[in-house]
Amino acid sequence: MTQRLNEARRIVVKIGSALLVDGKTGAIKADWLGSLVEDLAKARARGQDIIIVSSGAIALGRRNLGFAQGQIRLEESQASAAVGQIAFAHAWSEALRQHGIVAAQILVTLNDTEERRRYLNARSTLSTLLARGAVPVINENDTVATSEIRYGDNDRLAARVASMMSADCLVLLSDIDGLYTAPPGTPDARLIPEVAEITPEIEAMAGKPVSGLGSGGMITKIEAGKIALSAGCNMVIASGHALHPFQRIEKGEACTWFLSGATPLQSRKRWIAGTLVPMGRLHVDDGAAAALNKGKSLLPAGVKRIEGSFARGDAVSIVSTAGLEIARGLVAYDRDDAARIAGRKTNEIEKALGFRGRDEMVHRDDLVMTAGARA
Repeated sequence: MTQRLNEARRIVVKIGSALLVDGKTGAIKADWLGSLVEDLAKARARGQDIIIVSSGAIALGRRNLGFAQGQIRLEESQASAAVGQIAFAHAWSEALRQHGIVAAQILVTLNDTEERRRYLNARSTLSTLLARGAVPVINENDTVATSEIRYGDNDRLAARVASMMSADCLVLLSDIDGLYTAPPGTPDARLIPEVAEITPEIEAMAGKPVSGLGSGGMITKIEAGKIALSAGCNMVIASGHALHPFQRIEKGEACTWFLSGATPLQSRKRWIAGTLVPMGRLHVDDGAAAALNKGKSLLPAGVKRIEGSFARGDAVSIVSTAGLEIARGLVAYDRDDAARIAGRKTNEIEKALGFRGRDEMVHRDDLVMTAGARA
């Protein structure tokens, strides 16, 4: 099972407040953070992309503002986050810098992964950072998030990020080492090493939040598992308390793996083909149709006519000269911009639009071939 971690192309690692911040002093656990980053640096050296989803800003900032332990009001949490975020970002930046890695801070709210345009912008930014060798450190934007729109836990946020970025593996470093058949510590409790499907029985095993600093629990981890598995991403729950927690998973220490039956790309293409309603049509020439059948992207030069009203990121049908739908995909341009560059070569895009857009009208990773029904 450890090979699943070593062979993953892209890994999202979630760290909760209780692991990163000392509950007594309110300070960063520097030794622990250093050991984790050392593990992650080795993973990057293997060629793996690493994305971190970490909480801790509120826990770091509340003590500096004189708030007592226990529950605090929303506005006090937001103020604490505003103070703590500075120390939080500095700690991650310095720890990664020790290994020659550039850190990037990304603050998100629920809307950033639910609203289509924000989702696309976030995905594009993260993809660019990874392509340049940086490690994004993502946290919920607690300074502005309200009780109506916030995630409330970073397990589900991490799963949303894993889905958005087509990650192969989601690592949830937790207070305990996995999912048990009963509350840990009870005589009949047994660790479940592998879960192939999240059934009602599996959901019933989840308990209540156990951390004094975090807001999640096993229930939120099961919810995260549903999101991750549906996106073709394996997930592992493992204890994060000891030093080198990532390395311990690699060495086969006790944990629970949730296994997806598909790859991220397969799940994404199934979603495009079977779930999304096309908002328009791109009529292409025979050369473009042949290229698509060979696994290529759709370039503007092959688009001869456009129908419908769509925005960047919407699903569109790709139609042959015979009037048959040959593919569906997520278009990289709004309708008006797509019309301006249709039929043009890649080196003419910037002149036509006034800005440097994507080379592809529909990227091959966002495209699935269909059966050829009458459009």
